Amino acid sequence: MGKVKGFMEFQRAVPEDRPPLERKGDWKEFHLEMDGQALSDQGARCMDCGTPFCHTGIMLAGMTSGCPIHNLIPEWNDLVYRGYWGDAYDRLMKTNNFPEFTGRVCPAPCEGSCVLGIIEPPVTIKNIECAIIERAFADGRVEPKTIAYRTGKKVAVVGSGPSGLAAADQLNKAGHTVTVFERDDRCGGLLMYGIPNMKLDKEDVVLRRIAIMEKEGVEFRVNTEVGKDYPAEKLKEEFDAVLLCTGSTRPRDLEAEGRREAYGIHFAMDFLRSSTKALLGGSAPEITAEGRNVVVIGGGDTGTDCVATSIRQGCNSVVQLEIMPKPPLERPEDNPWPQWPRTFKVDYGQEEAAALQGEDPRRYGMMTKKFIRDTDGRLKGVEASEVEWVRKEGRFVPQPVAGTEQIFPAELVLLAMGFLGPEAELLQKLGVQCDERSNIKAAEGSYETTVEGVFAAGDARRGQSLVVWAIQEGRAAARECDRFLMGETFLP
Repeated sequence: MGKVKGFMEFQRAVPEDRPPLERKGDWKEFHLEMDGQALSDQGARCMDCGTPFCHTGIMLAGMTSGCPIHNLIPEWNDLVYRGYWGDAYDRLMKTNNFPEFTGRVCPAPCEGSCVLGIIEPPVTIKNIECAIIERAFADGRVEPKTIAYRTGKKVAVVGSGPSGLAAADQLNKAGHTVTVFERDDRCGGLLMYGIPNMKLDKEDVVLRRIAIMEKEGVEFRVNTEVGKDYPAEKLKEEFDAVLLCTGSTRPRDLEAEGRREAYGIHFAMDFLRSSTKALLGGSAPEITAEGRNVVVIGGGDTGTDCVATSIRQGCNSVVQLEIMPKPPLERPEDNPWPQWPRTFKVDYGQEEAAALQGEDPRRYGMMTKKFIRDTDGRLKGVEASEVEWVRKEGRFVPQPVAGTEQIFPAELVLLAMGFLGPEAELLQKLGVQCDERSNIKAAEGSYETTVEGVFAAGDARRGQSLVVWAIQEGRAAARECDRFLMGETFLP
């Protein structure tokens, strides 16, 4: 695959980003494009490695290793190297319904398990994937397909995030009549309101794909919350099968002194949703960082997005508190290949904050102890201290270190500490049981819940995870739903 010794001839190269101080003033995507020859050179770096771990899609040490949807990565790398872009697109679409999403927002566990990554920087898989699909759109290859045969079966998909969209796309291709219920005013779920525009454009990328699905026959009902706007019991009456893709939307809260009393503390997703809705609607956001000192509590992609959004809204300053210690620059011995590398990186939000403020906004190994209020109850600061991790009852827990307290000025605090599972109200109305982690109880392999004919996929079933896992779950659940309806399935 690729060019013989190509990995020795060409160095890893990724697209340049627009300068931080330039892009902080707008909401446009910040990656620039690479030309065809540069992409061909990157495809040439793909080795004939024998066992391509890049598309294994397994869990190692609690982390994703390889591509969960099993993209045929060495094949389309080789085709890009040889200039066969149309064939590369055909290969890519065999496993991935939405490469324009994963090519932008997936953290690329494929690259973390790339065999070349043992000795050299890995192949730029994610960038090549995005380039293939965007060239296919530009060349007119991505067009609505006519569904030649309809089964007469009707399927309801609840939720239009990546798992719901993937499931709907597959079930529609199988010939079923699919209706997607979305409680928000626009489809996309996490893709629409959980990821900001500078990472994933809504009009030119997300809604572009949804428009294609609509032309292929998928019906989308927005502003329709099942269990409120649409009775839950009607799902079983009006549809032959139901697929729950509601996501993991209950945010993890922070119990600290003053949490309930202080005005100015919000969950990260409420902040990001407010920002995107205002941007698309041309209005002012309900929650804004403008003119405020911001403290983001928590790391990960959501924390980074909060930093970048705060900067674009015109915050005075932004600090990000992470309870975990700073990662090492190189893989530690207990994190060998092909595990996902737990190493230090500077993402786009931190890069922008550093360019604006002169330093990385992150403070590692910090625990929030207290929210400080003024006489009117409004937030004016956050007290935090350094932590040490001590073993208690067989596991490590954080303990504050006395004498290390610091106070950070803050009129806005954003909690980006993850999620605890799907909301329970709809599940209770449907009689669907949850597991010990509060996720929907549905075995991997069958994806059927404790209620016959009701299936579950994505974060609602597996817990908070990656967009690429959501797509894989949606595809797999659609396959089992099709089998339930027809007695057999030809879905991949």
